[in-house]
Amino acid sequence: MSPFQLTRTLPADATDAALRADVLSGLTRHPKTLPPKWFYDARGSDLFEEITRLAEYYPTRAEREILVARAGDIAAASGARTLIELGSGSSEKTRHLLDALPALHTYVPVDVSESALAGAAEALLAERPGLSVHALVADFTRALELPESPGPRLVAFLGGTLGNLLPEERAEFLRSVRARLAPGDGLLLGTDLVKDEATLVAAYDDAAGVTAAFNKNVLSVVNRELGADFPLDGFRHVALWDPGHEWIEMRLRARRALTVKIRELDLVVQFEEGEELRTEISAKFREDRVRDELAAAGLRLDQWWTDAAGRFALSLATAD
Repeated sequence: MSPFQLTRTLPADATDAALRADVLSGLTRHPKTLPPKWFYDARGSDLFEEITRLAEYYPTRAEREILVARAGDIAAASGARTLIELGSGSSEKTRHLLDALPALHTYVPVDVSESALAGAAEALLAERPGLSVHALVADFTRALELPESPGPRLVAFLGGTLGNLLPEERAEFLRSVRARLAPGDGLLLGTDLVKDEATLVAAYDDAAGVTAAFNKNVLSVVNRELGADFPLDGFRHVALWDPGHEWIEMRLRARRALTVKIRELDLVVQFEEGEELRTEISAKFREDRVRDELAAAGLRLDQWWTDAAGRFALSLATAD
């Protein structure tokens, strides 16, 4: 069998259909919203990589610190022979786990970008010729059909991406993961932790304005893909801490009254001066909250690791 397989579970027009549905739904409700997944075209991905290198943006460094320090512990606790990574992208962080899993047989990266999957697989197989890679072009927020692979299996969901889901979406996601775990399988989960407001807001509103450009990129995507005429200079990037929900919200605030036309949807959208469009939530967690949400999905929190400063956590959970 070839060391690299790629399975497409998304139809060719799935991305276009999802964008149309999200824009139509999000811009005709109040308050207006757009999902954060539409940040990530080629420019958006480059901007996010730049964000991860900013002094203010600690999550990527904190998570990497844990992976470097604890990869051996994760490997020993999981005993994984298959590693499944949801939202794998370039698979860069995962290399620490791959190096630490001596019995690993199969790596299953899951991402919506076929080009990212193919590029990551090529690099990994060049470094690890004994590894089997079965990539899935899929949306991890939908029910996944995972390929047959040897157990135990470890599902990795890193980067704090869980926090981008609303509470009901998180609950459904965790239940769907639990449904695909057999006895002995595990979930490795990355979660950003609650901390002081100044640190949190700075991480999403950097002095150089990179996050502002990243936020506005969602408008560029809608302009290009759906023939819209959003004026990028008509909106201001806003990052706010919501202490009640314990999450950061990223918004785009209209600088003036605006009329936006979206040609491909035959849609006209009015913005009042000061009206805000929410583009992302990023929930922050405490250990007991992670434990409770996992338990509600039928998962037991077994291990909890943080970076030295206690900013970020990786947790290992198994099926109850």
